[in-house]
Amino acid sequence: MPNFLENIPTCVWFDGGDKRNAVSAFFSGLLFFTGWWFSIDANATHPEAFNGAYHICGIIGTLSLFMINSVSTAQMQGDSYSGGCMGPRGVRLWLFVGLILGFAAVIASCWIFFYVFVGKDSQAGDLWVGVALLLQNLFIFGGSLVFKFGRVEDPWG
Repeated sequence: MPNFLENIPTCVWFDGGDKRNAVSAFFSGLLFFTGWWFSIDANATHPEAFNGAYHICGIIGTLSLFMINSVSTAQMQGDSYSGGCMGPRGVRLWLFVGLILGFAAVIASCWIFFYVFVGKDSQAGDLWVGVALLLQNLFIFGGSLVFKFGRVEDPWG
């Protein structure tokens, strides 16, 4: 049975075979920058509604980005890494904790958005702060996933 994606036409002017790492790095960086830009904008336009503790979600999301992308697939499979105190299991645990931190940042921003900014005591004009906080963490986590799974880690490819 042939693959149904074989019939989709490709762009003639863009051959992304050897540029896949550059394109994924560009888009993940753009997502990361846009996420932090939302948070900075919300803090600059509504400083009275933006509690300084709300930055913790973005900081944890950024830490997650570094943790997720600091390990390669070869290290996770045990092909190129056998040292350390835990070996490949430690690398998998590191990646798992990074993913948990990323999900926790998104969930915490959802909780802040719905509890603080959509709740019954919220101000109508301050809704942008909650939306920006939610978008920030979604974009940071999306950028992290694009950078991790959008690259080719083959040194010869």
